Parts: sequence; C-alpha cells; structure tokens
Amino acid sequence: MSGLIILGVVIILLAAFIISKGIRVIQQAEVMIIERFGKYHETLTSGINLIIPFIDNPRKIEWKKTAEIAGRSMSYTDMLERIDLRETVYDFPRQNVITKDNVGIEINALIYFQVTDPLRATYEITSLPTAIEKLTQTTLRNVIGQLDLDQTLTSRETINSELRHILDDASNKWGVKVNRVELQDIIPPKEIKEAMEKQMRAERDKRAAILEAEGLKQSQILKAEGFKESEIKRAEGSRQSQILEADGQAQARIRVAEGEAAAVKMVSDTVAAYSNPAQYLISLKYIEALQKMVDGKDNKLVYMPYEATGILGAVGAVKELLNKQEPRPPVQK
Repeated sequence: MSGLIILGVVIILLAAFIISKGIRVIQQAEVMIIERFGKYHETLTSGINLIIPFIDNPRKIEWKKTAEIAGRSMSYTDMLERIDLRETVYDFPRQNVITKDNVGIEINALIYFQVTDPLRATYEITSLPTAIEKLTQTTLRNVIGQLDLDQTLTSRETINSELRHILDDASNKWGVKVNRVELQDIIPPKEIKEAMEKQMRAERDKRAAILEAEGLKQSQILKAEGFKESEIKRAEGSRQSQILEADGQAQARIRVAEGEAAAVKMVSDTVAAYSNPAQYLISLKYIEALQKMVDGKDNKLVYMPYEATGILGAVGAVKELLNKQEPRPPVQK
C-alpha cells in the first residue's frame, strides 16, 4: 500500500508540474513567441494562455537591462522569454566622433524606441539591442562628420531630428519604432574648451564694452539734445523779449509822435490865427540853433543873418498875442 501511495503522489506531482508548464500568464504590454518543434506557432498576449508542455516552447530574445552596481548604473544583456511592448530607453556610452573640421569630441546619446512587431523583432535580427546600439553609433558618426564643431554645439535639435529619421527608417524592418533621439553631452577636448572659454570671455567683454559705449553715446546725445533745447528756448525767449521791447518802443514813439502832432496842431492853429505858421516854425528852429551855439564856457562870436531879426520879431509878436489871449487872474486886494 505504501508503494501505491508513493506512486500516486509522484503522478500527482508530475501532473501538477506538466499543467504548470502548460499555463502561461502574460502581463499587460507583454507578448511571448511560442515555437512548436522549433517553428513559430503563435504569439501569446496578455492574460492566461495554455500551451502543450515540452512541445510548445517560448522563443527567447536578447534584451538589454540596467542595474545599479557599486553606485553606478550599468547595462547588461539578458535572454528573456517575454517581449516588452512599452517604450524603452537606451543610454549608450560615450562615443568618440570627429567633426568636419577634424575635432575629436565625445557624445553621449539616448534613444527611445518601441517594439511594434514582435515577430520581426525576434526573427529579423539576431540581437536587437546590439543592432540598435551599433546603428546609432555609426549614424551618429556620419551625421557629426558632416558638421563642424560650432554647428555641432548649436544644432542639437537638428542632429536629434536627423538621427531619429535615419534610425527609424533603418530599424523599421526589425519591427521597431524609434520615437526620439537625444544628445545628452557633447564634450570637446580640453584645449578646445579652454579656447572656447577664452572666446566667450572675450565676447562678453566685447558686449560689455559695446553696451558701455552705447550708454555713453546715448548720454552724450541726450545732453546735446538738452543743450540744444535749452538754447532754442533761450533764443525764443530773447526773440520774444526783443519783439516786446520793440513793440513797446514803437508804441512809445507813436504816443510821443501823437503828442507832438497834437502840440504842433494846437500851435499851428493858434499861429494861423495871428501869424504865418511856417514863419513861426522857422523861428523856433533858429532859437534852438542859437541856444546850442551859445552853450559852453568859452566866449563865442555869433554871426546872425539879417533875416533872423525879422523871424525873432515874429516869434515875439506871437508870444505877445498868446499872452494877451490868456486870461489873467484877478488881483486880490
């Protein structure tokens, strides 16, 4: 009886083992390639799947993984039964490339890709990660070799776009879709870095000098404009002052002339009533001339023409006539 019990237990364990080998649980976003007698049979998708043990076997695929070793992120290759359909990122080690102007630089690239066709990824290429890595390296060398150092440092977006386009076309037959390529680090030689730093410092000094000169120029322009405006305002004020002064003098002369005209008219009217006005005016001019001639301390000999006596007599006559017309105040007793 004990032998039968042992045999039954062995049969049960063997059946459980066989059943466990025939049941495969696939995670979401994963697939498994099944081969029957070494030939492709089917592709298992997410969920519970049944296969024939020892007849149906999963096809392993080479895949690259990343692990932390001694505080550093290290990549290694492993053989996996399941193919991950999610987007995968590969961080390739630094590559030495030469630019168009023969400058050796180191470039570290990241590539984001996704398996779209598990069958082609399994059967069209022996090692998908190695193929993508080598393709990225050669494409990177070809692209950088067409650019000089300055273009390489300033055209990352262009390089990324060109790399992605080339890699996507080349890896399409492997059932892989390259979504994005990024250049992490571009490290030129030490001598080039020192020269670039000197150039940057010189460029900064140049920009600082230009800005300082521009500021000084603007300051001088503003000062000149301010001086110009002040001179214009001063000239405008002086001109306005002269205009007002000239207007005042003109008004004063007009008033004086009007007063003299009124006085002359009054005198001429009075003289016309009693004497010849022209003779009166000539007499006044003679009197003024005689006053100027006799002014001064020195004794002067004055020659008076004969006609002057008659003129002066006319003036005296006019004066007497005027005195007669003026009313005299009454004498107080």
